[in-house]
Amino acid sequence: MSAVKFDEGRLMSVLVAPIVSEKATMVAEKSNAVTFKVLQDATKPEIKAAVELMFKVEVKGVSVVNTKGKTKRFGKNIGRRDNVRKAYVTLQPGQELNLSGEAA
Repeated sequence: MSAVKFDEGRLMSVLVAPIVSEKATMVAEKSNAVTFKVLQDATKPEIKAAVELMFKVEVKGVSVVNTKGKTKRFGKNIGRRDNVRKAYVTLQPGQELNLSGEAA
């Protein structure tokens, strides 16, 4: 594979937020993967490059899931949650990414 150059400003905005949930924690313990909410138009190579740039870790692979927003009612009004694109970033063995904010 050839090393593709990405715009560093774009890479800084690809990762929207880490997802901290019970499922994300189980995946992290089981397969050394971290879960992020990413931009709708983010590609797998962009996500990989963004994680490697921001956290200085080696990425083994990236899986992406598109989740459709649910329709919700607020009294008489009908609203809709936003669509979410999640990235499960698997790290190389021996690599670690701590998002809990605890001091080591």
